[in-house]
Amino acid sequence: MKILFMGRKKYAAQMLRWTVEQGNEVVGVVTDSHFYNSPTMLESQRLGIPTLTLKEAEEAFAKNANYADVVISYLFWRLIKEPLISTPVLGCINFHPAILPDWKGCGGYNVAILNKLSVWGASAHYVDETIDTGEIIRVFRFNFDHRQETAQSLEEKTQKIQCDLYKSVILDLMDEKKLRKETIKNVGGIHITKKQMLEMMKVDVVNDDVENKCRAFWFPPHTGATIEIGGKEYTLVNDFILSQLKVSDQTVS
Repeated sequence: MKILFMGRKKYAAQMLRWTVEQGNEVVGVVTDSHFYNSPTMLESQRLGIPTLTLKEAEEAFAKNANYADVVISYLFWRLIKEPLISTPVLGCINFHPAILPDWKGCGGYNVAILNKLSVWGASAHYVDETIDTGEIIRVFRFNFDHRQETAQSLEEKTQKIQCDLYKSVILDLMDEKKLRKETIKNVGGIHITKKQMLEMMKVDVVNDDVENKCRAFWFPPHTGATIEIGGKEYTLVNDFILSQLKVSDQTVS
């Protein structure tokens, strides 16, 4: 099976290597190669796979409809457009770190904790013209306790199950060469934009559950839940977060 792989972060790099190990031909990788230490870019280089820009990937399909059998998006951050959506014979599949159709867009880990949910998960869906609205292939779920999580720790738990979901879908593609017979409609739910997420980060000390909000947005090195003092914004850290931090370099005199 010929695959155009699109993604970023260490999880995408891990899934890229696994995909090749299964005997698939990855014809190109579109990733955050503008960062010199991009895990997915470095993995593609180790595997000897060409790294493409999004434009180059679009041009490849425009020139050759058989460039790849399927396009895979794993934590890819840009809007995917034609000809990548409908040209591949097996479609374009995205892996979304939230439960569909309930939670679309960004800020999933944050809203899971903010809303004090007890179940979270990851979804595989076909890509269409808008964000996270294509037909759902499969959803994997897990239980969690919002009181014991930060956005950072919830990402780790979600990505473990999303990697399992990825392997399940890819193996089915390899075995059956089709998945659409299993899909369900992706309607309803809440779509969180980046602007909305940034607004949610601001702390209202009177009306917000400040402890919960601190955990919901703790994801270093990114800015966490913020409070404005004297015209400047500061990230809030609570005792729970401090208790989770580990000192990596300690010297004994």
